[in-house]
Amino acid sequence: MATTTTARPRASSASQTKEHIFAWEGRDKTGKIVRGEMRAGGATVVNVTLRRQGIVVIKVKKKAYRSGKKITEKDLTLFTRQLATMMKSGVPLLQAFDIVGKGHANPSVSKLVMDLRGDIETGTSLNNAFRKYPLYFDALFCNLVGAGEQAGILEDLLARLATYKEKTIALKGKIRSALVYPTSIMAVAGVVVAVIMLFVVPAFKQVFSSFGADLPAPTLIVIAISDFVVNYAYLIFPALFAGLYFFFQSWKRSLKMQQTMDRLLLRIPVVGEIIRKATIARWTRTLATMFSAGVPLVDALDSVGGASGNHIYLDATKRIQTEVSTGTSLTVAMQNSNVFPNMVTQMCAIGEESGALDHMLGKVADFYEDEVDEAVNRMSALMEPFIMVVLGVIIGGLVIAMYLPIFKLGDVV
Repeated sequence: MATTTTARPRASSASQTKEHIFAWEGRDKTGKIVRGEMRAGGATVVNVTLRRQGIVVIKVKKKAYRSGKKITEKDLTLFTRQLATMMKSGVPLLQAFDIVGKGHANPSVSKLVMDLRGDIETGTSLNNAFRKYPLYFDALFCNLVGAGEQAGILEDLLARLATYKEKTIALKGKIRSALVYPTSIMAVAGVVVAVIMLFVVPAFKQVFSSFGADLPAPTLIVIAISDFVVNYAYLIFPALFAGLYFFFQSWKRSLKMQQTMDRLLLRIPVVGEIIRKATIARWTRTLATMFSAGVPLVDALDSVGGASGNHIYLDATKRIQTEVSTGTSLTVAMQNSNVFPNMVTQMCAIGEESGALDHMLGKVADFYEDEVDEAVNRMSALMEPFIMVVLGVIIGGLVIAMYLPIFKLGDVV
């Protein structure tokens, strides 16, 4: 028994007919059972194509892809690394797509890879095949793949792309780890305070009403806040959730809001400095990757600004691109933008003078990635005691305020 995969049939109406993957089984001219998969517009096309190849068709079945998880940046990075490794090992491109597509744990990635394989099999360049899926492959990715195809160094460019994406994911992960812990702790503290105000304080209020004595001022303040929360809970909590929803939606969709928030984030003590260093690391890493691939500097700057992840640096990159296109050196243009530290511009100046700009930019990216590591570790070490103090003041203050009348009653007794 043998297993084989036939070539995809030519489809004159591929643009009008939606194509699917079909699994087939049949017998070849020697009577041996053969199996394979074919991308076609229908089972009839598969049958006709196989008969032309001398195969007696036993069965043809449309291959259904299970609905998988959302395709993440990590999935695409792994795909890029696998593709680069197999191409460097001499595996043909179509066979590499077959191996990656059939072996991936996420069915959504498998479907994407097989769709890409089908496009390439019809003669579409790898670069143009990726451009059909802008949701997953951005301009930076497509431009580097295109440069690799033109220069004949596609496997090297894919390896650089994989390294770039791996470092970018690691950098984003460090920023998230620095922000998730304090955010989650404060969210839990908010839930605890809400429970105390809605259920615990009203119970204490009923007990205190039987004392027949004046309550301490802190207790009266807490009871007044609790009464307000209980009376207007049907307005407070929906308004809070709606406000957070509209805030994040406007941040996601409004360009002006994104610019404002990016500017504010850079000004936050400690956190702002980490975000700035991470942004510079991404900016320099992206430019180093593009420039080392042979992409002209002005063209490379098209993708660099968006990859930085911050609108302040995106606007600065557009100004830098305009100045560089008129003959200004990159170093001078970066200095005029007023968003890069002196060390970054000096390293770029050395790179321009020595003809090793990509190497110097890579060194800058390495330096700032290490700086982000250290800053995140320092912030994590400082954040824990700070959060404990805040929680102690809020939760402890509420508890003390509710127990003060009990202490006072004990003194009277």
